[in-house]
Amino acid sequence: MFSKALQFILLLICCTANAQHLLPMDTVQLRETKELFADDYGNFYLYRNKDFSLTKYDSLGLQKGRLMLTLPFRIQSVQNPLNIPTFSENAQVLRFYDQNLNEIQTVDLRNHFGYIKAAYAEDQQFVWLLDESTKSLIRFNFRDGRSVLNIPLYLPVDGVRDLLVFENRIYILTQHQFLVYNMRSEKILELPFEEGKRLRRENDRIYIISADSVFLLDNGQTLEIFRVPGASIVDKNSTRYFVIKGNNLYLYPVRNH
Repeated sequence: MFSKALQFILLLICCTANAQHLLPMDTVQLRETKELFADDYGNFYLYRNKDFSLTKYDSLGLQKGRLMLTLPFRIQSVQNPLNIPTFSENAQVLRFYDQNLNEIQTVDLRNHFGYIKAAYAEDQQFVWLLDESTKSLIRFNFRDGRSVLNIPLYLPVDGVRDLLVFENRIYILTQHQFLVYNMRSEKILELPFEEGKRLRRENDRIYIISADSVFLLDNGQTLEIFRVPGASIVDKNSTRYFVIKGNNLYLYPVRNH
């Protein structure tokens, strides 16, 4: 049996090669996984709808923490593992968790708004909220419970899959489209996009993630930069792609584009 140190060395060698690397994982756990997330420290997180659990693993596939939720929550991102934002549409609640998956803060949105369809935590003070009842996007300071900006957005919120706001641009992924608005509610980009799951930002780059592919927003077009046919889930961090296919978890190196 390999020691942990030797396993780690072998993992680094495999990950720097061009070929894929298979990570040893429980196939039952992977089969029941609904979402996969990866942070930039080599950790990855599996979310299961079956029991609303979020489990954290290190780069060797060893479990580092587990969070059991009572309602379905949408995990926004684990890019900052010290502050992981989640949103429950059912409960109309925002919750933030630390690197050990301990709850840091809860924000009850029912005390301030009608019905929030999607949320994007900008930082540890502000969150953007897509309010279905008022057809608007609201920038909300959850530290002091005050709305600081309200932007009318007339779009079919029932089809919204994900929301991201960056540098005065509003990025919205729906069931069939990828949309970009400015802060004056003007639509500046509309592209057909089927089966998109969520959005990801790395510095000034915007990515769209589907079940088996990753796309980059490039000069007003979506450019496919990674694809594994037959994959059920893909995600990425700054150096690796993470892929669940056939109840196995694979790592692939990220190449610059």
